[in-house]
Amino acid sequence: QVQLVESGGGLVQAGGSLRLSCAASGLTFSGYVMGWFRQAPGKEREFVAGITWSGGTTRYADSVKGRFTISRDNAKNTVNLQMNSLKPEDTAVYYCAASRIPVVVASSSAFGSWGQGTQVTVSS
Repeated sequence: QVQLVESGGGLVQAGGSLRLSCAASGLTFSGYVMGWFRQAPGKEREFVAGITWSGGTTRYADSVKGRFTISRDNAKNTVNLQMNSLKPEDTAVYYCAASRIPVVVASSSAFGSWGQGTQVTVSS
């Protein structure tokens, strides 16, 4: 059974940084594309970033380009999201997700396994 567990969320002031981590188990981690999504109150879940199995290709939402960095450690079965220059509009629940599709697809429908989410709140 695939299990994804996020950590690292919290409250931060605008301009600050947070690092989210996702620990994966129950899957051959190196065979999965990994992604981060977020969902703000009253809004649909949206793609934030994704990374291929080798880490050689990453993809970002335009809203986070240049501020967020996704990375993975296949030896530790973890994927991270470094978030810098945070803005109040980044406030959301952030979800880790895994996909068997070998390219990064910026759609939640491409990801079959999900974590429970971690809250990120950015105060102005």
